[in-house]
Amino acid sequence: MLLNFSNHSFDKWDKLQQVNALSNFHEVVDMTFPMIDPEANDIEIDLLVENYFTEIKKLIPQAIHIMGELTFTYKMVSRLKNAGFNCIASTTKRNVTEKDGAKVSRFEFVKFRDY
Repeated sequence: MLLNFSNHSFDKWDKLQQVNALSNFHEVVDMTFPMIDPEANDIEIDLLVENYFTEIKKLIPQAIHIMGELTFTYKMVSRLKNAGFNCIASTTKRNVTEKDGAKVSRFEFVKFRDY
């Protein structure tokens, strides 16, 4: 099972990303990424990491797809990898168009990459 630990639920992934995930992991379970307070200190982030680590460990995922706020993600990936979990990120091509002075970005899934 692939645990999708991000703010982008599996049902909203593009078709290529869904097919790739299912062909490699057979099942995807969503876990919503926490809202990280930009004023949070290291102790608060570490506590949040430990709380989520405890929940993730119970699920026994084959891999964790983790995408989100950078400092939390760094600490979470470090904690998970130290415990023997496989952590992956999704890579994308960013296609930007400009319309009426506003930039619109469209992301196209390419592959999963190990942390």
